[in-house]
Amino acid sequence: MLVHQELEDLAKRASSGDRVALDQLLRAIQPTVLRLCGRYLPCLQDAEEACQDVLLKIAERLPQFEWRSKFSTWLHTVVNNSAMDTYRSLKRRAARIGVDDQLAARPDPRTTSVIAGSRVDLLDALERLEADRPKLAATFVLRDISQLSYAEIAEQLDIPEGTVKARVHSARQVVRELLDTTRHT
Repeated sequence: MLVHQELEDLAKRASSGDRVALDQLLRAIQPTVLRLCGRYLPCLQDAEEACQDVLLKIAERLPQFEWRSKFSTWLHTVVNNSAMDTYRSLKRRAARIGVDDQLAARPDPRTTSVIAGSRVDLLDALERLEADRPKLAATFVLRDISQLSYAEIAEQLDIPEGTVKARVHSARQVVRELLDTTRHT
């Protein structure tokens, strides 16, 4: 596993068109990307699908990356967005094949672990938060799911660290309320 600075250097070489560096970078980040996707998606196959999307997006978008933040911070944003996109896609697929919306929205307790069911509830809450208050959602995801520091989030979003802390606090309150509502229905 590469240390942080080696990863940043490899990403810079890859962004300038070095194909060997790009291949090395994608191989180096794949286990981390899969682990991060797994924080969102309870099913391994879904996490793997999101992981492949992330690696493709990194390969496509890295040449345009502006280096206003660290590569590793940007990577978390790409992972977050791809995992949420995969989740939304799975929900749409379930609806298209005729699965009742209530069943698609709620995990079956006979076939879903408590942890996976809780994760699905969290994803639903994040989806609602993102639709209603996207700035809160971004800070919440980067802090509580990607586990970035407040300073890293401030750098990534180009806002003061105090604003990040306030948004995370507000987002946690909203998510807690959404989860409580879900659990009581």
